[in-house]
Amino acid sequence: MIMTSYASPIAGLPDQMALHTGRATFTEAYAFIPRGVMRDIVTSYLPHWNDTRLWVIARPMSGFAETFSQYIVEVQPGGGSQRPEENPEAEGVLFVVSGQMTITVEGETHLLGEGGYAFLPPGCAWSLVNKSTEPVRFHWVRKRYEVVDGIDIPAPFVANEQDQPILWMPGTNQTWGTTRFVDPADVRHDMHVNIVTLEPGAVIPFEETHVMEHGLYVLEGKAVYRLNRDWVEVEPGDFMWLRAFCPQACYAGPQRFRYLLYKDVNRHAKLPF
Repeated sequence: MIMTSYASPIAGLPDQMALHTGRATFTEAYAFIPRGVMRDIVTSYLPHWNDTRLWVIARPMSGFAETFSQYIVEVQPGGGSQRPEENPEAEGVLFVVSGQMTITVEGETHLLGEGGYAFLPPGCAWSLVNKSTEPVRFHWVRKRYEVVDGIDIPAPFVANEQDQPILWMPGTNQTWGTTRFVDPADVRHDMHVNIVTLEPGAVIPFEETHVMEHGLYVLEGKAVYRLNRDWVEVEPGDFMWLRAFCPQACYAGPQRFRYLLYKDVNRHAKLPF
């Protein structure tokens, strides 16, 4: 059985003698946020959350990524929220990368550990508490749900990625695949949050160029990733934020390379009238 690991921010602060030769990049087509800049000084706090801080790694910006926000949330023992989501139009996905938490969704309580996944539709009643003795960290992806007449809003569910199969891409000899939590043809869903896996030496062999904007958080392994015109070396804990039509490709390194992927799907493009 292949051991699975999950990166999260290193936090703390660098030494005063650290050099400013980092890899952080913000361009017209993508942003690259390396793990080394996710420090204590850039954390935020939320109303109605106790003993909780977070790193905001994506937010809607006019002319850039426009459909989603993404946080890495850290909840101390005893912390959490009984009013976590104030926007009734927002859907969410939670993905646990360290520790464990207790989440109650529509009256049902679940314990989520590493690899735990929860889909929370708009208007869903949920709460979260850390009943353990160690901090829990998880990704929280939020999007304004796009209601379609005659299409039901999907129900909430919880899962764990370690219980889901990797669906390998055809012709790749099981070296490039995706762990999916939602059927791609299920048009009730207007976003997907999946896990992409590339085995050592595997490639994405063409420059993907498409309308879906992306958030990619590296969970484990290293790779060289193509972002627009640049090849960028990435490692666990790095985050890539791609606007629509930003070309991308990948060469995986010597170990299994995995990342958490957001993309918007299954809706008409918004028109300016």
